[in-house]
Amino acid sequence: MSLAPWCDGRDGMYGWIWRHLPGNAWVRALLSLVLVAAVVYALFQYVFPWAEPLLPFNDVTVDNQ
Repeated sequence: MSLAPWCDGRDGMYGWIWRHLPGNAWVRALLSLVLVAAVVYALFQYVFPWAEPLLPFNDVTVDNQ
């Protein structure tokens, strides 16, 4: 039985990634930072520019009172 009532033995996606990275904790931490940087780069370079015309952020109306 676990001491934490919310912990049922599953650690989710991040635990799966951590277990499958090679090396010790320092190498895994460095690889995790590289993976996060790669995801952020891909989002800012490809995903956000593609999605920007589809989003209604430029359709603003301000009433003069």
